[in-house]
Amino acid sequence: MAGGWTRDGAVQDQIDDTVMDAVNAARARMPTGESEIYCASCGDDIPEGRRIAIPGVRTCVTCQSGRDRPAAALFNRRGSKDSQLR
Repeated sequence: MAGGWTRDGAVQDQIDDTVMDAVNAARARMPTGESEIYCASCGDDIPEGRRIAIPGVRTCVTCQSGRDRPAAALFNRRGSKDSQLR
């Protein structure tokens, strides 16, 4: 349902391009090169399977899980009762 001078499907094309940009950015941030044998954060061994699966890995599964976990929200997204009553 494109409008104006755009053709049908233009909105979906824009969504697809946005998703592909995000995928390409994520791929660019992935590590490359030789994997470490020991975790850069804690010093534990990095399993061989992980080193093979992710070339250039620098951290063990435990440390990487901690890095991937989103930070706690700094504000209440649901809002307080007071803000809902106004």
